[in-house]
Amino acid sequence: MKNAIPFLLVTGTSFCFLMTPNAAAIDVQSPDKSITLSLTMREGVPYYEVRRATDLVIAPSRLGVQLRNGPGFDKDLVIDSHQFTTVDETWRQVWGECKDVRDYHRQLVVTLAKKDKPSTRIEWVFRVFNDGVGFRYRIPKQEGLSDIELMNELTEFTMTDNHRCWWIPAYQYNRYEYRYTDSPLQKTEKVHTPITFKASDKLYISLHEAALTDFASMALHRRENNTFEADLVPWSDGVKVRGTLPIQSPWRTIQISETPGGLIESPLILNLNEPNKLDDVSWIKPGKYVGIWWEMHLGKATWGSGPKHGATNDNTKRYIDFAAEHGFDGVLVEGWNTGWDGNWIENGEKFNFTTAYPDFDIEMLAKYARDKGVRLIGHHETGGAVENYERQVEDAFKLYQRLGVRAVKTGYVAHAQNILRTDKDGTKHKEWHHGQYMVRHYRKIVELAAKYQIMLDVHEPIKATGIRRTYPNMMTREGACGQEFNAWGGEATQNKPDHTTILPFTRLLGGPMDFTPGIFGVTFGEYQPGNRVSTTVAKQLALYVILYSPLHMAADLPENYEKRLDVFQFIKDVPTDWAVTKVIDSQIGDYVMIARQDRNSDDWFVGAITDENARELTLDLSFLEKGRSYTAQIYRDGDNANWETEPYEVAIESKQVKRGDSMKMKLATSGGTAIRFKAN
Repeated sequence: MKNAIPFLLVTGTSFCFLMTPNAAAIDVQSPDKSITLSLTMREGVPYYEVRRATDLVIAPSRLGVQLRNGPGFDKDLVIDSHQFTTVDETWRQVWGECKDVRDYHRQLVVTLAKKDKPSTRIEWVFRVFNDGVGFRYRIPKQEGLSDIELMNELTEFTMTDNHRCWWIPAYQYNRYEYRYTDSPLQKTEKVHTPITFKASDKLYISLHEAALTDFASMALHRRENNTFEADLVPWSDGVKVRGTLPIQSPWRTIQISETPGGLIESPLILNLNEPNKLDDVSWIKPGKYVGIWWEMHLGKATWGSGPKHGATNDNTKRYIDFAAEHGFDGVLVEGWNTGWDGNWIENGEKFNFTTAYPDFDIEMLAKYARDKGVRLIGHHETGGAVENYERQVEDAFKLYQRLGVRAVKTGYVAHAQNILRTDKDGTKHKEWHHGQYMVRHYRKIVELAAKYQIMLDVHEPIKATGIRRTYPNMMTREGACGQEFNAWGGEATQNKPDHTTILPFTRLLGGPMDFTPGIFGVTFGEYQPGNRVSTTVAKQLALYVILYSPLHMAADLPENYEKRLDVFQFIKDVPTDWAVTKVIDSQIGDYVMIARQDRNSDDWFVGAITDENARELTLDLSFLEKGRSYTAQIYRDGDNANWETEPYEVAIESKQVKRGDSMKMKLATSGGTAIRFKAN
């Protein structure tokens, strides 16, 4: 068993049986019978629909695949056979939002054959969970078909009405880094996933994909009748996916919940990924870090060399000393390696990943950190020059492994369609960040990092689709507007007060995000007077609970923390690895309240945040252990706090509580509350 901890905790029974081919309709239900997926054939074309109880969630929607110079799996098809299976097992995460995950689903595998050529086949696999549906297609090995070029996927998601939804645009310059739009779905065009819908007060839906492996990323293109069609990100020549049979697509996912919080608690994406492939996971450690990063965004220091260079020996020692004093695991240093001078975004091929600037002694600093119980966190910004990076990355990982560096932050800052690829004839092509070429690259780096026992934090990534289950060294990633958007650009880029009340129901449904919370100096004074963070300080604390990441940064300057060590205590105390996660109350874009239990103690932590509206929430403490008392260490917005004029006021209080109690929480405008429930 490829895990250093017990893997299967509970294994249920499985069964399968064959049904009569070419039935008029084939249904498969979730284990609790609340969700039903039906497959039908209409004049040789497969359609599926999804119901929750008697309510239609996904109206009849087409399935199909078109190949170049091969059979079209989009028409003239018949059902050859189908098979049902039930699986019920519980598996343990190496780290995560919860310790144990139950995978309980019913599966339907349908084999479709060409009407005029029965030996030509495609398989559709449907899994129906209590919290939604996943489906994929497989094209098996078959006579006369080997290497394929997939030109179009006709998968549809037909919504039942012009639902309200939260989305970001696809095929844009800045990859996934756009503020979310809240609109009726008919205002969308081409969108990235996850895209999340409110169909009614009792029905929330999110569309995404799971297990994106050696395939093109799926965007969605809105068509008529509230229908979205799969829009695979193409290669530069228009081909969507290249492969040798057998091939299979990622899972197309439909998460379904009566509450918005149910989407957050759903493990569907993880359950559709393969189990952990790493033999030894003892070196994979969630934790918290500080780093030389925010000061560059503020303009206090520079990534490039010169009088304001941030990655110097003295400055790095200062951060290492601060991390050691306050119990942080690592220190990220950006700008340490040569290649940052000049326009590095346009000249990523100049980066060298093993050569440091003269004022940065990486050997000495790595030892200095280790001697203090801290590790350097490596940094590889590529500027999108992927070929340059691939030539050097193994030597760079070898260097880091020798120095005791166990985590690396990577970056791919470049136009979304500006990844240069050189073909075998020496011709240059520009590829998308999110096409098959880059999906292969990102996976290659994850696997190579695992070889050298290195954890990854990927910025400008491919979207999260749950591969952290398969490769748990893939810790966290960016893939949305993070904290840095507040440091520059003014009103045009600044994240709005509702931004972090949307992320948990959209971007974070795919997996952890390195948002880099914890800014205490929310106005920037001399450094960036025209910019600021649109929250109170208390909200910055609550984000450590709301926005999950196994590697969390205390992102601000050490001097800002040293001025407020009493408030800083919450960041020092909050874990990044959880046994249980419960969404207490939430409304997408308005407010979120989440409780999480520490995986390594009996303590609970709660975060609550709001948008631009002040509000009062009630926290029901029924999640606490019965018969036990807790000390609630409360960090809340002060009585006069508001994000625009009084963002700094934080009240710190303590009280004794137990299960069955409740607490009133007053949140300021764009405010928050963070609580540690310390078990007595």
